[in-house]
Amino acid sequence: MDPIELTQFDSLFNFRDVGGPAGQDGRIVRSGRLFRSDAPHRLAGADRTAFASYGVRTVLDLRRPYEVDRDGRIPEFAGLTWRHIHPEHAEWSATPYQAGADLARYLADRYADMATTGTAGLAAAIGLIADETNAPLLVHCVAGKDRTGIVCGLTLAVLGVSDDDIATDYALSTAAGERFRAWFTATGRAVHPALPPLSCPEEAMLLFLAELRDRYGSVEGYLRHAGVTDAQVAALRDHLLE
Repeated sequence: MDPIELTQFDSLFNFRDVGGPAGQDGRIVRSGRLFRSDAPHRLAGADRTAFASYGVRTVLDLRRPYEVDRDGRIPEFAGLTWRHIHPEHAEWSATPYQAGADLARYLADRYADMATTGTAGLAAAIGLIADETNAPLLVHCVAGKDRTGIVCGLTLAVLGVSDDDIATDYALSTAAGERFRAWFTATGRAVHPALPPLSCPEEAMLLFLAELRDRYGSVEGYLRHAGVTDAQVAALRDHLLE
């Protein structure tokens, strides 16, 4: 597939169009329908104007309620609807990352935990994406790498995108994480010591998807277990594949 690239904003570090890779039956994932990013509450000035040009109709916010209260929502845009869906999952501080540990294994385990505890939220998020009337849609969390990576990874997988292409998109969040960390540090705040590096090794997504299939037979099998319907799977493919 053609390489997916991050879109440069001054205040948004991990924004990109998910479209482009090949999916089921050689059909291509449509561009301009599904976007992903870090939290867009900082949009202002030229960044606000640039964001408006994408015509985003729905923002799917995956953050915890206290993260929304702490940082705020995306600014108001004409015709834009904000939807908050939080997939339940343990705080990462409950299983702190140990320096020098296998980062891919650590991340894959955290993602598997979320797939277990956050089934209702993940199914609701996929269902929102499946509804064509919500497109163009932006999905985001705080840094746009983990919760957002899971939702986008599951979506792309059910569209028939290869694990390698899903992992390539996921790994773009490594460069974005470096920009995010530089900005965060410049604000004078310290990164929580329990958190891992803001890196996204491809192997983490590959492990997560492979192990999800081992448990549920397929990614589609997992989504059906979570509550995603046949009609929603069909709708995803109808409007996100060309």
